[in-house]
Amino acid sequence: MTSITDVPQREKPFVPAKKVNSEYPLIDSDPHFKRVIGYSRPMDWVYGAGFGSLLPASMLLMERVSPTNVGKGGFASAMRLSGGVGLAAAFFMTYSRSINRFYGFTENRREVDMDMREMVDKVKRGEPIYGTSELTEYMQGVASRQSRYAGTWIHVMPWFNFVNHNQHGVDTAKYYQQAERELEAEKQRS
Repeated sequence: MTSITDVPQREKPFVPAKKVNSEYPLIDSDPHFKRVIGYSRPMDWVYGAGFGSLLPASMLLMERVSPTNVGKGGFASAMRLSGGVGLAAAFFMTYSRSINRFYGFTENRREVDMDMREMVDKVKRGEPIYGTSELTEYMQGVASRQSRYAGTWIHVMPWFNFVNHNQHGVDTAKYYQQAERELEAEKQRS
């Protein structure tokens, strides 16, 4: 019986990401979970909190308009459940707004600048741009194909990228070129 690590390596395990036509530039077609949360704007959290509070607020309103009279603990457990569902909805709303900027579906000037700064700094330090992974290149490709553009369907099936890999649908040469320009400018100043 063969294990997953015994899968033969192909010459090109890389399946390129489909280019999606959008008005704004693509930052990453499969951003890591930490980057999506880290790049979220404060307004994303405000929208998420507002959206997440709709269910508990509507439960309170319905209880005021037409009381259920379920007894001492009945309404409290219903509020706990609606609060939990509201928290999940708030998180998914925040995550969705943030990841749509990575895909270039909404205005993303701030995130483009943050991405350039983060990646150029990694290049200057000599670190891998998208981090290191203990997975084989083949398994990194599998993980990438499973979660690429998964944020578009987060409302149907939450699926996040927790794997560091190098298949993000963007040309990374721009980071190296910018790092070279900055290093050259620093060298000329000194």
